[in-house]
Amino acid sequence: MKILLIGYGKMGKTIEQMAQAKGHEIIGRIDHDNADELRNFTSENTDVAIEFTHPESAFGNVTYCLTHGIPVVSGSTGWLDRFEEAVALCLKQNGAFFYASNYSVGVNLFFHFNEYMASKMQAYKEYDVSVKEVHHLQKVDKPSGTGITAAEGILSSYTNLEGWVSDNPEEKSKLNIVSEREPDVVGTHIVTYSSEVDKIELSHIAHTRAGFAEGAIMAAQWLIGREGVYGMKEMLNL
Repeated sequence: MKILLIGYGKMGKTIEQMAQAKGHEIIGRIDHDNADELRNFTSENTDVAIEFTHPESAFGNVTYCLTHGIPVVSGSTGWLDRFEEAVALCLKQNGAFFYASNYSVGVNLFFHFNEYMASKMQAYKEYDVSVKEVHHLQKVDKPSGTGITAAEGILSSYTNLEGWVSDNPEEKSKLNIVSEREPDVVGTHIVTYSSEVDKIELSHIAHTRAGFAEGAIMAAQWLIGREGVYGMKEMLNL
């Protein structure tokens, strides 16, 4: 694959190393200091773009790829208020767009089991449910996209809750997502069901970024030749 990296932070560099080890070619590295060079890439010289940037730039990057015929895999979080616009553009352009808040296969199995667990636990009203996410100090958005996805998986069964809230346990009508930032934490997500007599937890703890990079490269390979909007559920057949 000829891969365009949009975003060259920790994740972009990890993807680069892993992709090159697999024999893929990195044809460009776009970051905030050379963002104008994105215009040099089109479907004629790029097989797929992998985009991990910031909330303020993600939508523009995805839009550029879709309007120039480049299949795009995005893992940027914090911009999903414009996600439906990206979906509509992809369908209009007959493009290919793959989005996940987290590309780890393990995390997506965690999402799957989280939804199943919530579907069973919602019948037991004595348990209070909450979500906790812990990341490194450089993590920009709070809550994390993975934490929000976990919360949404719970809310699909907990119809009595009126959405989620960030770091506000006193808001009993909503699902609370606790966010913590600590040095050198790749990513930890914990769903807790707590009652007066016991506690049940489902957790995923990432040891390295390799799992995220591996999943993004898998998604890029899978997306080439397809049209439409996809996510990890489709690729992993969950």
